[in-house]
Amino acid sequence: MDYLPVFADLTGRPVLVVGGGDVAARKIHLLRRSGAVIQLVARELCSELQELHQQQEIQWQATEFAEQQLDTVFLVIAATDDSALNQRVFEAAELRQKLVNVVDDQSRCTFIFPSIVDRSPLVVAISSGGTAPVLARIWREKLEALLPASLGDMARIAGQWRDKVKQQFPSMKQRRYYWERLLGGRFGALVAAGRFKEADQLAERELHHQENPKGEIYLVGAGPGDPGLLTLRGLQVLQLADVVLYDHLVSDEVLDLCRRDADRICVGKRAGAHLVIQEETNRLLVSHALQGKRVVRLKGGDPFIFGRGGEELQVAAEAGIPFQVVPGITAASGATAYAGIPLTHRDHSQSVLFITGHCRAGSELDWPSLARARQTLAIYMGAVNAATISSQLIAHGRAGTTPVAIISRGTRADQQIIKGTLAGLESLAQQAPSPALLVIGEVVLLQDQLAWFQTSSSQLHEDPLLNPSV
Repeated sequence: MDYLPVFADLTGRPVLVVGGGDVAARKIHLLRRSGAVIQLVARELCSELQELHQQQEIQWQATEFAEQQLDTVFLVIAATDDSALNQRVFEAAELRQKLVNVVDDQSRCTFIFPSIVDRSPLVVAISSGGTAPVLARIWREKLEALLPASLGDMARIAGQWRDKVKQQFPSMKQRRYYWERLLGGRFGALVAAGRFKEADQLAERELHHQENPKGEIYLVGAGPGDPGLLTLRGLQVLQLADVVLYDHLVSDEVLDLCRRDADRICVGKRAGAHLVIQEETNRLLVSHALQGKRVVRLKGGDPFIFGRGGEELQVAAEAGIPFQVVPGITAASGATAYAGIPLTHRDHSQSVLFITGHCRAGSELDWPSLARARQTLAIYMGAVNAATISSQLIAHGRAGTTPVAIISRGTRADQQIIKGTLAGLESLAQQAPSPALLVIGEVVLLQDQLAWFQTSSSQLHEDPLLNPSV
């Protein structure tokens, strides 16, 4: 380890900054956030620092550097474009055994500024020791995405319980077990939801071993396939899960983001081959939650759009199990976006309808409404009933020449798009692998112009009837 990571308390401590340009301003911004008293030496100030000086937020000590200016300060920053001056500052600080940082000059630094993820009072610092600052910045960005904004509130509330925990548990082992149980459980979800009073109550119950025997159910939308489309909240919940119940529509790449030691149970269904009946899925959700586990029900797309998410949460509510919903990007918006097909367009479509191709027995679609022109139909799970969809729409007035597209495995590397006309929808559907989304409407014509997601394995098939020039 080239540098010892140390968090310094700068509150009320004087820090000397030599330089008055934009680089100095960036360092001063960071130092002021930590409560440091800024003493500035510079011939002139940039507009930002000039304003801070006028507001008496910083002290402009002098226009020229003098070694005695270092005698009463805690840290020293040299942020000038004058190499000789920076060297003077460095040598003078070294002589007085002051920590010094010469910006962008690792050889003349006795301390460095790390990349920071600020969830105060929780702070994460990342450093490459000055060798690869861009790499450190990239990883800071990754951690920014992974660490919820509520971590600061979690740390603040936990800090209020430190003394009580010490009084209750005399041994370090007992205290550690308490904090692991509290912070690794429902406490974090309550804080994230802004339910601070309930979080406090939970901390109190845990303190007296009055544990809630019930776990919690998280209904999470996994998106259409590309793991990059999983929401930040969805990723956070997957990292908390003890049990994950997932569908076939969930991609392997998304499943790989689950906590490694979580139990994974496939409860997926395929057309004509239902592996797990819905009642069994409901039973598994409830039974695992009643064991005190955090159960994630992971569904492709969005769980509230043709995903039976509402039905499953009704079962949880009846059992008295707390639950949360994490929305996902539904297949209609995700797959069409990756295919280059806008769902609406001022010149072609003023509305879009999301429709399921599978309904309960006896449920009849409103074909006259669906057949109206200048609207887009996005039909989930419609390939099996393509013949009926085509014939009914045409019978109720939609032109047989209406453009259609079938998007298979949308947003994934092996995405496939088949284009044609409404009259030929049945034969097109026979060529399309599942899962597939049917898109019907003039917006399909824009695909040639707007397609952007192309991979080595993605494919496009086009019916010559759609475009006679093909």
